[in-house]
Amino acid sequence: MTAVDDITQRWSTKLAAELAEESDNSRQSILVWLLGPNPERFDEAVDATKQKVLAQALEYRYQILRQRYWNVGPDRAYRNLIKRLSSLFLVRSKVRTWIALSRDRRRTVTDVLQEVIQEMLQSDRYLKEQVRWIGECSPRSQVRNLLMLATIEEYCLRPIRNQPLLVYRFVNYLRRSQRGGMTNIPSGEMIRLISEEIGTDDPDSSMSLLDVEAVSKYESQTQAEEAQTMREQVKTGFATYLHDTLDATAVQWLELHLQGFTQEMISQRLDLSTKEAYRLREKIRYHAIRVFTLKEQPDLVLGWLQTSLKEHNLGLIPEQWEEFQAACNPLQRKILQSLKSGQTFDEIAQSTNLKPKQVTGEWAQLYLDAQNLRQEANSS
Repeated sequence: MTAVDDITQRWSTKLAAELAEESDNSRQSILVWLLGPNPERFDEAVDATKQKVLAQALEYRYQILRQRYWNVGPDRAYRNLIKRLSSLFLVRSKVRTWIALSRDRRRTVTDVLQEVIQEMLQSDRYLKEQVRWIGECSPRSQVRNLLMLATIEEYCLRPIRNQPLLVYRFVNYLRRSQRGGMTNIPSGEMIRLISEEIGTDDPDSSMSLLDVEAVSKYESQTQAEEAQTMREQVKTGFATYLHDTLDATAVQWLELHLQGFTQEMISQRLDLSTKEAYRLREKIRYHAIRVFTLKEQPDLVLGWLQTSLKEHNLGLIPEQWEEFQAACNPLQRKILQSLKSGQTFDEIAQSTNLKPKQVTGEWAQLYLDAQNLRQEANSS
């Protein structure tokens, strides 16, 4: 049995159990949509980690469909999509800033997002392919609409350089609208793109919108796969660490926690008291942050989180990084500079007359302080 056959059989059984009230045609439409227009990719993924990532991607898309769109009326489903996308802090912040600086301040975040999504449906090559593909998945327009809304949400939330793809699509929307000077848009006429090339600031050069879109699509897919692969490596590494450092119960707790179970549900499944489950959570949290992330596998975890010191300045933007450094004492600044230059904790300990354990403790506190600063900035 091939990988495609195995996945098809497992998902057919899953859909029959979870959507027993639906017709066979509806369940088949969902299955075809989940597998996508290129199911051969499951057979081509020889690496076990990549196969697991692809399987998790199916579960992710299915949960999006079940939670916000399936068995929901079209108007409410569309409102669910806009509500979900407008709840993203980065998107909401950028849109509000642009509205405040624009001529028409009566527009809302919802209005702008609807325009961006409409433009994506008309110009984004990936979404155009998905529209065509979903048209083949089901003959029922209601089912096709719900599948399309779930597809749009999954696509807009894909992480690109630690930001949702929707942020970049919004920036592209601004560039095109500002280039065209959108002060008066004819409401009763169609605006058509008569050439795939647009001019640049250099009068002797031009750039192809189609080429840029193709490159953007490829980068989006590649980065999403790389991020998911790194996430799986972090999870596997941390599970191995918990098994070696604590016990098998801690590994079971991690698996249940990542599946979204509450502490009460976890305590029942692991035959623990609620107090013991919370105590185990705090112990695992300590090992996750203080030991595994900052001492055992810092390059792996911080690279995945894009909060490494060398490449990402602990995840801080330039203004935050300057503020963070200014708040550090001389010893802390020396530790940061030494770690950035590639020195080990033992080498830093020798140059500062400290014990390696003291240096790692200072480093752990610096990292946590940086993340607190980052969270405070995002919530303000």
